[in-house]
Amino acid sequence: MGIHFPVGFVHWYGQNPETKTVSRKTISHDPFAFHLEDNDIKKEKQKARELRNSQWWKRKCDKGICGYCNKPTSPGDLTMDHIVPIARGGKSVKGNVIPCCKECNNQKKELLPMEWEQFLSKK
Repeated sequence: MGIHFPVGFVHWYGQNPETKTVSRKTISHDPFAFHLEDNDIKKEKQKARELRNSQWWKRKCDKGICGYCNKPTSPGDLTMDHIVPIARGGKSVKGNVIPCCKECNNQKKELLPMEWEQFLSKK
């Protein structure tokens, strides 16, 4: 199975429809770990490339504002950041991408929104 579940998360699997029994397994991993297959990551990156070429994305960048630090940034210098990173289970959809300056994108890396806020509060 390619998905890691949070500590103490009870994952139900192996349901037998004839006997109506379900086996269960408790999986203990990093609470925010997420494992994707390489093929899944490639698909999401391809979707991101397509989204980057859309009129919707170009209009978002035309505003010239970083979505994290709110600093004015040249539209050509804005990058696409996944709010929930692909590597952490995020998807390349309009509600999960934001234009941001390269500095913010490089600092955020693969952090989740709550981890990013925590990082900023320690600066």
